[in-house]
Amino acid sequence: MGVGGHFWDLLKPYARTEDFDFLRDKRVAVDLSFWIVQHETAIRAHTRNPHLRLTFFRTINLFSKFGAFPVFVVDGTPSPLKSQTRIARFFRASGIDLSSLPVAEEGISVERNRAFVKCIKECVELLELLGMPILKAKGEAEALCAQLNKEGQVDACITSDSDAFLFGAHCVVKHIRPNSKEPFECYNISHVEAGIGLKRRHLIAISLLVGNDHDLNGVQGIGIDTALRFVKCFSEDEILTRLSEIGRGNTLPFQYLGDSVPSSHKNSPKKKIPHCSLCGHPGSKKVHLKLACDNCSSSTRDGCMQKPVGFKCNCSSCDLDRISKEQKKNENWQIKVCQKIAMEQNFPNAEIVEMYLSNNNGDFSGGGPNLAWKSPQTEMLIDYLAFYQHWDPSYIRQRMLPMLSTIFLREMASNSKNDLLHDQYKFDSIQRVKIRFGHQWFVVNWKKAAPAMDNTIYTVPTEDSHIQQESTDLDGCDDPLDEADIPQISLDDGCWFLSTDENMELVRAAFPEKVDQFFKEKELKEMKSKRKKSGLEAGGTPLNSESPTTRSVQLSIKEFYRSSKVLTQAKLGENLAESSENSIGSLKGKRKTSSPKLSKSVRRRLLFG
Repeated sequence: MGVGGHFWDLLKPYARTEDFDFLRDKRVAVDLSFWIVQHETAIRAHTRNPHLRLTFFRTINLFSKFGAFPVFVVDGTPSPLKSQTRIARFFRASGIDLSSLPVAEEGISVERNRAFVKCIKECVELLELLGMPILKAKGEAEALCAQLNKEGQVDACITSDSDAFLFGAHCVVKHIRPNSKEPFECYNISHVEAGIGLKRRHLIAISLLVGNDHDLNGVQGIGIDTALRFVKCFSEDEILTRLSEIGRGNTLPFQYLGDSVPSSHKNSPKKKIPHCSLCGHPGSKKVHLKLACDNCSSSTRDGCMQKPVGFKCNCSSCDLDRISKEQKKNENWQIKVCQKIAMEQNFPNAEIVEMYLSNNNGDFSGGGPNLAWKSPQTEMLIDYLAFYQHWDPSYIRQRMLPMLSTIFLREMASNSKNDLLHDQYKFDSIQRVKIRFGHQWFVVNWKKAAPAMDNTIYTVPTEDSHIQQESTDLDGCDDPLDEADIPQISLDDGCWFLSTDENMELVRAAFPEKVDQFFKEKELKEMKSKRKKSGLEAGGTPLNSESPTTRSVQLSIKEFYRSSKVLTQAKLGENLAESSENSIGSLKGKRKTSSPKLSKSVRRRLLFG
């Protein structure tokens, strides 16, 4: 949707990717129809009411994970031209001859189909229960998103409709890829203007030439490259006026804006200076036979050198001739483009131009947009999703917790008196620092105020596995924006604990003492670890080694058996010595009683005989 002729491809080189904190604490306008249409068909066969599921999870993630303040915009009554274009798209898709296409009557428009209107209504009810501000446009939602961005009411627009730039948007987020270090693909109008040298009215002129959501055809025979080259011939202030003059068949005001012939040579008579057919330099070949060519680098002065293939003379006469031919060529091309434009009836359509330049795209009763974010109506929201999605209440509470914790931390940062999350959990401690896709988070522990009645660990029921693993695809890329972060639940010493991933700056603003305490404890642990390491390195026992008494040395097979043999023999020797001492002692005792004086040979026989 938007400008035809692969307009996004023209802007693609000037897109930039932004990190996680790009939208933090910023207001962003969301084209709700774009969200619903973008992925509904991808998961329609896999889940119940995909529009509600996508809206629920994406709103929570956009609000909690990225820290944005979303403003949702819905379409109003489409213009008759938009209705005509919608019918033409249907005719093309159905293969019906466009000659039978009815002409749009003034003041008559065609509403969207009832099924889509019902989806929008249900999503609006869901967003109201989530506390999100919702605005209704008079016509196109992207027009109001762009107006809010241009007036500074929001910082960016989330839409894939390139018409947003024509309506005056400054920053457009086309893609969101949460599972990456740079999840946002952004298009800033300042980068586009600096890159291709075109401003807003130039882009409107291109849309008129190649087609848009209000005129599919544009000008027959003009594509995006031709339109880009043509509109560059005019300044932003005059481009739309010139198109109107050309559309009426008046091409006299048109002047070629490319390289022109120098003014000093415009009134001078054109004289064809002869050139040598051999070397290509000024002067005839006959003259060069008499007098050597000064431009040829012949040391012998025997004659001219043969000119190479593709040779071009750079004399002033040839330069003027080339400029004149190029100017004539471009003038002929521009005249052909003007002729194609003049053949179109009612070109340019003044109603389309006025629509793009309008600054009254909102339907506000109080004179301005009401941008206020409220706390979610949790119980009513649980009843709503339990009725439409058949989800368990505990499952809904679990998925909503990241949003509730974000709201709680923001309120605590503004000196709120309520110190309980969801009136049940109290900020307990910071568990650790978690790095996810290159971005740092605090893992925060929340302690339930009321103690658990028993030590049973309950598990929160989840959706069916085939719904849990749903993923959507857009332009060939996975976009799991609808997957919510699941908090961890545990029971310790009779107390319930929840652990969630929270933005570090938000936690610091809400609980600066807890953050300082966490980093001090972390620093002490690191210092103790360093001291222990340095002590081991400086002491007698080297690092990663055992004491000399317990240190084991790996031996080879021979050394192992040799050492075993030595140990065995030593033990046998000790045993023999002990037994011999005992036997000698007993014999001595006997000898003392019987025969105290025995010869040496007799004693030897008694010991070893």
